Amino acid sequence: MSTVTARPPGTASRPPDGRLPARSRLLGQDVVRLGTTGLRARPTRAVLSALGIAIGIAAMVAVVGISSSSQARLNDQLAQLGTNLLTAQAGTSITGEQTALPPDTLGKVRRVDGVESASSTALVPEPVYRSSLSDPEATGGIATMAADPDLLGVVSGQVDSGAWLNAATERFPAVVLGSVAAERLGVTAPGTQVWLGGTHFTVVGILDPVALAPELDAAALIGADVATDLFGFDGSPTTIYERSADAAVEDVRALLAPTIAPEAPGEVEVSRPSDALAARTAANQAFTGLLLGLGSIALLVGGIGVANTMIISVLERRREIGLRRSLGATRRHILVQFLAEALLLSALGGLFGSAFGAGATAIMAGINGWPFALPPAAIVVAVTATLVIGAIAGLYPAVRAAKTPPTAALAS
Repeated sequence: MSTVTARPPGTASRPPDGRLPARSRLLGQDVVRLGTTGLRARPTRAVLSALGIAIGIAAMVAVVGISSSSQARLNDQLAQLGTNLLTAQAGTSITGEQTALPPDTLGKVRRVDGVESASSTALVPEPVYRSSLSDPEATGGIATMAADPDLLGVVSGQVDSGAWLNAATERFPAVVLGSVAAERLGVTAPGTQVWLGGTHFTVVGILDPVALAPELDAAALIGADVATDLFGFDGSPTTIYERSADAAVEDVRALLAPTIAPEAPGEVEVSRPSDALAARTAANQAFTGLLLGLGSIALLVGGIGVANTMIISVLERRREIGLRRSLGATRRHILVQFLAEALLLSALGGLFGSAFGAGATAIMAGINGWPFALPPAAIVVAVTATLVIGAIAGLYPAVRAAKTPPTAALAS
């Protein structure tokens, strides 16, 4: 008669060799295979769910990329044009009246310690028309300016076609048009005549847009000598443009107003054109923050879509869950399966969204002539964000699936 030996409660039975059975575990390849089961079974649903994530990520990556490309363009532009240009203009007196710069202003500025080059323009109150038959009211907002011969070099301007004013042409009725002025007047090439101040002037040049002096784009620039002879120009400049060494910019800036108007330096306005470009970029950055917020909302909506998809998937696959549990799968196995499915679904949307965002950045950069500048960190953050969203969205459905009793799942 055999004797049965009682085991203490909770003691696992051992096989004949005395070793405990190995704990069940999932290999990495098994996790991937199980995670893609639901995606492969319902590809349309998976694509639509991933699309919500992709739209949010694409919007965020594109916003960051376009903003970075625009900033890179500004940096290149400032590196090329320089940030050492200062301008000085007449302001208003304490009584609110408009003041004027004295005729010897340019000479004073050139003698300031640290100034490397300086030039000036002066407004000439004479209208410009395409011809003498044009409507006198249709001025097109074009200003006539008497320009110093050194102006183009100081403001880093370029001639698109024709030539700049020189010692010969500045004494005759010759004019150089800014890019906007030429467009408004319908002038496409040098040699054309325009009607300026009741006199025919020959266009000798057309300028490219001047980034640091945009007021020149809508100007008709003539020589000081012909402005004096024909229009009584008194030699008082309207705007002074000055270049100095980078290290001396702030010192020169502090000296300009007292040098130009020692008796009333507060009536002289000194500015730095490169600051205006930087301010415009800062305004764009603020708008970028708004777009990032909208992209985040789209990403959140995509995450809700993933959670909804996973919950429906758990409800539809209760029999599968029950069968796997009855065949030995643990709760942890079920949890890992559905969590992996949510992560794969989100990663799919993140990768495609990043690709779409990078493509949109490349297209916008190409259209605007910007350098393509998408920080690699933006892609890393985007994909990481999708994985976090996927983990959060898939956690509840995965836990719910893991807690489903096998008998209840098989009976559903």
